[in-house]
Amino acid sequence: MNTHTDNYNYIPVLRRLSLVAAVLVAAALASGCIYRINIQQGNLLDADLIEQVEIGWSRAQVRFLLGTPLVNNPFDKDRWDYYYYFKAGKSRKKITQHFVVFFDGDQVSSISRESGDPSIEEVSG
Repeated sequence: MNTHTDNYNYIPVLRRLSLVAAVLVAAALASGCIYRINIQQGNLLDADLIEQVEIGWSRAQVRFLLGTPLVNNPFDKDRWDYYYYFKAGKSRKKITQHFVVFFDGDQVSSISRESGDPSIEEVSG
């Protein structure tokens, strides 16, 4: 039994294992240090403002109260979509809001609300 050659084969394995362990420890420590920015798109509409919109209002009244819609659909001029999306950077929590105003001519004909869950509440006149 030659102990000299056994030790010679054993040393590179220890070096590789210690290198792998050091890389894993560094990766684990660095993963907690990643900075994630908050992502916000659209305008957050206050629930009180949304509740004020009524059937029969003109486009000008809606625009004055809520602002210009985020999405202008070129194929449907009688639909205004107000979207809001927020994703917190660190916790990755998402907040979504979707509010749609439908027009018949120049007057509000119906309203649809969706606030982050699949249920949609519709109001029609």
